[in-house]
Amino acid sequence: MSAPLHHKHWPPGVPHHLEMVPQTLTEAVAQTVARVPDHPAMIYHGRVTTYATLWARIEALAGWLQNQGVTKGDRVLLLAQNSPQFVEGYHAILRADAVVVPVNPMSREAELTHLAQDTGANVMLAGQELLPFALPLLDAGLLTTLLVATYAEAVDPADPDPLPAGLDTLRAADLTDPRLTPWETAIHAGCAPRPAQAQPNDLAVLPYSSGTTGAPKGCMHSHYTTMAVLIGGLQWQAVDEADVHLATLPMFHVTGMQVGMNGSLISGGTIVIMTRWDRRRAADLIRRHGVTRWRSIATMAIDMVNDPDVASYDFSSLKAIGGGGAAMPEAIAAKLHLYTGLDYIEGYGLSETIAGTHVNPVHRPKRQCLGIPVQGVDSRIVNPDTLAELPQGDIGEIVTAAPQLFLGYWNRPEATAEVFFERDGRQFFRTGDLGYVDEDGYFFMVDRLKRMINASGYKVWPAEVEALMFRHPDIAEACVISTADARRGESVRAYVVPTPSAKGHLTEAAIIAWCQTQMSAYKCPRSIVFTDALPKSGAGKVLWRMLQEQDSATAATKKGAQA
Repeated sequence: MSAPLHHKHWPPGVPHHLEMVPQTLTEAVAQTVARVPDHPAMIYHGRVTTYATLWARIEALAGWLQNQGVTKGDRVLLLAQNSPQFVEGYHAILRADAVVVPVNPMSREAELTHLAQDTGANVMLAGQELLPFALPLLDAGLLTTLLVATYAEAVDPADPDPLPAGLDTLRAADLTDPRLTPWETAIHAGCAPRPAQAQPNDLAVLPYSSGTTGAPKGCMHSHYTTMAVLIGGLQWQAVDEADVHLATLPMFHVTGMQVGMNGSLISGGTIVIMTRWDRRRAADLIRRHGVTRWRSIATMAIDMVNDPDVASYDFSSLKAIGGGGAAMPEAIAAKLHLYTGLDYIEGYGLSETIAGTHVNPVHRPKRQCLGIPVQGVDSRIVNPDTLAELPQGDIGEIVTAAPQLFLGYWNRPEATAEVFFERDGRQFFRTGDLGYVDEDGYFFMVDRLKRMINASGYKVWPAEVEALMFRHPDIAEACVISTADARRGESVRAYVVPTPSAKGHLTEAAIIAWCQTQMSAYKCPRSIVFTDALPKSGAGKVLWRMLQEQDSATAATKKGAQA
């Protein structure tokens, strides 16, 4: 039997199959603590926390949670921004044998209510700034316990780098409600946790999908599926305790959670935590702390290279950069290489796979590419209608069987059945993403299954048009949507954020004329909408559906007015 196509450029020294001893994430972190107790685990606004100190706080908080009635398998909501408290809370929930429900800190009351009702969680750990959205759940009786994190308590007061505005004060007056427990009160309550009971196949994390179709769905992940990504990732890029990771991706999101937080903790590295993205502060933290690894998203990288002072920043400590979520535009990747000397290593994964299933080989990456299936992953391209496997080069739906594949959607058996099918004795997951495999076995994303634009019968993939538009020197960001066209059925419209130097000078006609020199006529935007910023999710992904819906609603209103 011939070797799989993607083995042609397999990373040297990396096993083809996942080699791991089944264990819980809690056990893995405890092993790190025993190995490097005095090594810095976290750095946050000047305050350094060692592994021994971190573990002591995790144990204390786990004991407090159990004292509040949290038992094995209970779901606990974690609503906080990137902070030491997020790390402590996440692992304290696991140490208490419970299940982490990571929540986007941009969530509001209705969204929090859905999560509490859907998971049955009655305990929440929340950032103090988010209390206005969490307190109504207490009032409604959905929550019985609300533990409050104040980020300002985790900083070194002498550090010259302040917390973001609104997060830089203790605001003790907000915590007078007797139903609230301050974070440090729980830590110092003196509650010792019971011996750990969780097993590798028990539920550990319940991240919710983006909810692009209907209400968000919880993706059930065990300790085993979570560890599969972590162990494979450490083998793929040879990460160890000498590495310093800049955590800019939100930790509630699976990539920030797994790469920015958990991967560092089980390898014994150091996490430099950013609560909110700021390109100049990120560059300064890289210099100050000798950051070696920076995992980002394309929008962050675009923002960094568009900084007028980027050429003056010291990126010399970096030895690895990369990300996922959206294809890295060729022009931006080239600029990153110019300033850092590094290739941006792209990867691909979903909430359903708790981060990456595909990553580019570090020694031979391709740009605007998802990479190749990592250890133990079987990924194929199928016809989305018939599920018949397609040959190399044909565009179809990406489907994946993997050890990190989720166990199903929480309380959604029908939705679970819709995304799974069996082939060759393995269970495959339908990603809903369209792509193809090239002659070397590398996977490329074309677009989401339902995002195609049909212009006079020609198929237009918005992601491809966006990538081409990024080559324009005056375009900082672009998002392509479809717009109704009486003659063509659909046409291409682009929302564009000009670079600072081009703002006020760049014209619609100039962009369209330029596009006509760069791509086929049917792909060219027929209209341009200038905007100061594109809407983004808490994970940094551009919310193209929001723009599509807003644009369609505006068109319908105009049509009604004309009628």
